[in-house]
Amino acid sequence: MQSSTPLSHKQHIKGNLRFALITVSTSRFNKYGSAISPQESEDLSGDRMYNMVQENGHEVVSYSLVPDDPACIRDLISRLIDEDVDVIVTSGGTGLSPDDVTIEAISPLFHKEIQGFGEYFRYLSIGQIGSSVVLTRACAGIADNKVIFCIPGSPNAVDLAFSEVILPEAGHILKHLGKVA
Repeated sequence: MQSSTPLSHKQHIKGNLRFALITVSTSRFNKYGSAISPQESEDLSGDRMYNMVQENGHEVVSYSLVPDDPACIRDLISRLIDEDVDVIVTSGGTGLSPDDVTIEAISPLFHKEIQGFGEYFRYLSIGQIGSSVVLTRACAGIADNKVIFCIPGSPNAVDLAFSEVILPEAGHILKHLGKVA
């Protein structure tokens, strides 16, 4: 889909963004422990995130694998907010099962929620998964001038979120927070 945002709105955005990538998965964590790369944990979605960030000229400053534990997720995000990163992306834990706690762990840290992200992501997902879009609670928000995206853990969801929303808009969002090149 072509962006209708005037090009002038996307001028003077920060070019080389620094990403922290997080996979939330208890089963993967139990099997691989706290891996520091998606390759170490056979994390296809993490690998896709990592590659898409780099292929678009940005930097991955960290990758983390964590269990579906609210305190663990919140502590990691809180530490990353204090580090030199621009964008934090979590993959996994956004569904409706009792173990899906990513949103509950992270949303209290948001100073502002970016409601349009979840709405637009679900709209784009209709073509892939139909009415099952109602099962995702994908969301985004701002915490201390960092943009945080919480997306589903499937490789298709990662591809869609990164190609259609996160990579095209992260710099634009950061510009509105006063972070320019």
